[in-house]
Amino acid sequence: MQVSIKWLKDYIDFNETAEKLADMLTMAGVPVENVIDPGEGLDKVITGRIEKIEPHQDSDHLQICTMNVGNSENIIIVTGAQNVAEGQIVPVAMVGAHLPNGMKISKGKLRGVMSYGMLCSAQELKLDLETLPENQKTGIFILPADTTVGINVKDHLGLNDKVLEFELTANRSDCFSVFGLVREIAALTGNKIKWPNIAVKEDEPTKISDCFSAEIKDHDLCSRFSTRMLKNVKIGPSPEWMQQRLDGAGIRPINNVVDVTNFVMIELGQPMHAYDYDEISGQKLTARRAVEGELLHTLDDTSRKAKKDMLVIADSEKAAGLAGIMGGFETEISEKTTTVILESAKFYGPSIRRTARACGLSSEASGRFERGTDSENTLRALDRAAQLLQEMGACNVCTGIVDVYPQPQQSITVNFTPEQINQHLGTAIPKQTMIDILNKLEIKTTDNGADITAYIPSWRNDISCMQDISEEISRIYGFDNIAATLPSGAALQGSQSEQQTFIDKVKDLMCSMGLYETVSFAFTHPSMFDKLNVPAEHHIRQAVPIMNPLTDDYPLVRTCLLTSVMENLARNFAHKNNDVKIFEVASVFQPVNLPVTELPVEKTKLAGALTGRRNQLGWNQSNDNLDFFDAKGIIEELLEKLAITRYTVEAGEHFAMHPGKTAVFKKGRDIIFQVGELHPSAAVAFGITKPVYIFSADIETLIKYQAKAVKSKSLPKYPAVSRDLAVIVDSTVDAGLIQKTITKSAGQYLVNLDLFDVYEGKQIEDGKKSMAFSLMFQANEKTLTDEEIDIHFSKITAELEKSCNAVLRS
Repeated sequence: MQVSIKWLKDYIDFNETAEKLADMLTMAGVPVENVIDPGEGLDKVITGRIEKIEPHQDSDHLQICTMNVGNSENIIIVTGAQNVAEGQIVPVAMVGAHLPNGMKISKGKLRGVMSYGMLCSAQELKLDLETLPENQKTGIFILPADTTVGINVKDHLGLNDKVLEFELTANRSDCFSVFGLVREIAALTGNKIKWPNIAVKEDEPTKISDCFSAEIKDHDLCSRFSTRMLKNVKIGPSPEWMQQRLDGAGIRPINNVVDVTNFVMIELGQPMHAYDYDEISGQKLTARRAVEGELLHTLDDTSRKAKKDMLVIADSEKAAGLAGIMGGFETEISEKTTTVILESAKFYGPSIRRTARACGLSSEASGRFERGTDSENTLRALDRAAQLLQEMGACNVCTGIVDVYPQPQQSITVNFTPEQINQHLGTAIPKQTMIDILNKLEIKTTDNGADITAYIPSWRNDISCMQDISEEISRIYGFDNIAATLPSGAALQGSQSEQQTFIDKVKDLMCSMGLYETVSFAFTHPSMFDKLNVPAEHHIRQAVPIMNPLTDDYPLVRTCLLTSVMENLARNFAHKNNDVKIFEVASVFQPVNLPVTELPVEKTKLAGALTGRRNQLGWNQSNDNLDFFDAKGIIEELLEKLAITRYTVEAGEHFAMHPGKTAVFKKGRDIIFQVGELHPSAAVAFGITKPVYIFSADIETLIKYQAKAVKSKSLPKYPAVSRDLAVIVDSTVDAGLIQKTITKSAGQYLVNLDLFDVYEGKQIEDGKKSMAFSLMFQANEKTLTDEEIDIHFSKITAELEKSCNAVLRS
């Protein structure tokens, strides 16, 4: 949002400089980002008339111009321009001028002739070339023949102004208008506002209701739809003063009708649109939701397919424009237009924002609708636009309006006491001062004695409670006038939750084992589920769709952390980094139902991947590759450091892992970890040609089983006894079952159990395998005898024979 000082002074007088005013507004919560001087560099550029042109004797392209610049004596300027002629009035940069393009002008000789300045082109003056005719875009800029000689060129071009560029917060939609800013200036300076008298004379007997109608079909997206009709419209340029005001606002003038709608939008904060009445099929406009896939030809000459949630303005045959964003190509104002329908409406801001983002269109109008406009301002905007065109002699105004406003906006009142305000701000502002400040902001009040009632105007949609009132009072009273005080109350020391502390510990442990942490967006793509072999009915396919995704690559909220891990792994491979050890701890979001009616369930997961060489490349390091047991060892080390014990490891299944090369760590019925080789089809889908080992866990489950209290005990005084046990079992029996059986039957003295050999070969029957375990027994109160160990050993072999069909190997 930007506006010129001249435009502000049309409605209020003030003596403050642009810089001072910018500082006052910024300190009052209406931040000014920049003060722009459109005439910068033109201080010594004046208008001059070419009295005489002579060819240069020593050049075939230079000309000697005798210039009248309003002084007692003419000056000589040598130029190479060929589009100049005697009698023309042109911009003259005098000696000492420092032009906007950085050129500094000094006197000097050109082929022996002294030159005391330079004739300027539009480019050298940094004028907007798009607004100029073709013959003025190059060569010396020719001014009108009636231009006064000897005046500063920025006075003639209307550049003797300054422009305030605002960086407004989204809640101050009222300040996205000149009227809103004028109210702020009046409150800060105490000066009186000179509001224009908005009155339109309906000088055309035709009633709009007899030849035009309007309708709102979707009231949740459009709450008011108002129109006026203009006849005998004469399309032409708008007045110079209006073009200068629009230039200061950063809007390029087009023609009188379009310029007036833009002018009213900036002035009142109410976007408008003008339609060619003769191009409206059925002479009716309807605000409705678009039909899915409905074609729309917009003003930028682009055909678009509308989505069903978008709001369009349609005639009886087609969509005639994207509501609040861009009008339709067929109904645009052209030189042939003679009858105009002016539209002024109130649209639902979030709908306009979503549509603008989906279409990649953003405009001055959409920005205002997104922040919220004043529904009580639609008729005023229509009258203002009709008045301005009428004053230009550009139209006749038809009788009446068509105003569809089924549910008028309810006024808001806020009751408060001065004590509440002062307690909230830590001030002692008198009651009357508060009332005066609110009245300056055109917020009417009633003093009820004990409390005050504030009647919030329709344009202040950001005020709804006492805290908002206190903000208005404090910013006009002056933040500098409020004494700084330290907050009172009990001081509490911040701390991390148990889960946060646990996650930090997990990250430290993983990094200590040589893995790198990754951080990813919490988004994914549906194709990732297919690449990871997720079953069609699996719950993680039920992901929350994002209404406005950052890119087309991330349309869903993540439900599985392995999608992010595999994406990072594939990115590493693409950059020729083939030795990868990564992990990530992050949230996944599982919706309760779709479409979403309540917040998704958020769970924190741990996932990772390993591939490539086990050690860094070096002359003294082996060149072995990582395998399944490296991944399994990392999990076992992590669980040991987290004091999670008495778990079992079994063969398992996972949709993304290789069948037969997958293990699950279980504690009771809960799976605390899954680890395995990446499924071959998943590897192909990601373009991976080497073994990759992945793992996944649920943080909440790990927290559940970590030791709550760690007990210490003294080192044993008595020696341990070691026994080896070799059994022959079916090849389908896994080590976890045997270890579980041994542990269960070994008694209280078993302190360690390790599998140290697995053998299948000639000396073993087909379908069988030999597994050898090392058992260590130890007691804290005595040295164990062989007889005591034999008792426990016999129980172990008996239980293995019974539960696992194991045979003791001799």
